[in-house]
Amino acid sequence: MSTFTTLSICSILFVTLYFTSADAAKFDIRNNCPHTVWAAAVPGGGKRLNHGETWTITANPGTKEARIWARTGCQFDAAGKGKCQTGDCNGVLQCKGYGVPPNTLTEYALDQYEHQDFIDISNIDGFNVPMEFSAAPGGKCTRVIKCTADIVGQCPHQLKVPGGCNGPCHVFKTDEHCCNSGNCGPTNFSRFFKQRCPDAYSYPKDDATSTFTCPTGTNYKVVFCP
Repeated sequence: MSTFTTLSICSILFVTLYFTSADAAKFDIRNNCPHTVWAAAVPGGGKRLNHGETWTITANPGTKEARIWARTGCQFDAAGKGKCQTGDCNGVLQCKGYGVPPNTLTEYALDQYEHQDFIDISNIDGFNVPMEFSAAPGGKCTRVIKCTADIVGQCPHQLKVPGGCNGPCHVFKTDEHCCNSGNCGPTNFSRFFKQRCPDAYSYPKDDATSTFTCPTGTNYKVVFCP
């Protein structure tokens, strides 16, 4: 292979990597809880965060069905295998799949319709820690979404589990709560979540009051226990 060809390929790879990096959205994930949490992200993996620590991940344009959440009560061995009381993802530190309810969720899809990012907080899988999801300062978006109520302390006894409050679909597994047919409305249990966290999804068809947008290119912050 000629030197010219080698340099050309290297230049193309550099440009590709540069623009992929430049266009990626950055997510700063901070633990403000007084206790340790094990942050989880799909895509992204996972990381132990003591109080005050931050973990930064990136996601490329076009990423969708993405989630960030906190795991609590975890124990992992040196190989990163173990178990969490809430939010566990197949018993590993580095998550590759979604967590087990209950877990408060940040959800996002990047560079979708008309170059918008779609972002939300969801309680459909329940609640384990308070959360804030916001656009990072200095950008074109000023959106802030919060779910900071004492849902664990006030959780209905049918949904209550150690360390969290389950969503009703996970508990009852009925069409009324899970909306498997695609046609459902709020229930008394979903209203419990909505009254305490009006910005967050409380049941699957709660789009009108729970999905928000920012221009593609926005960076974000996720704070546990804001």
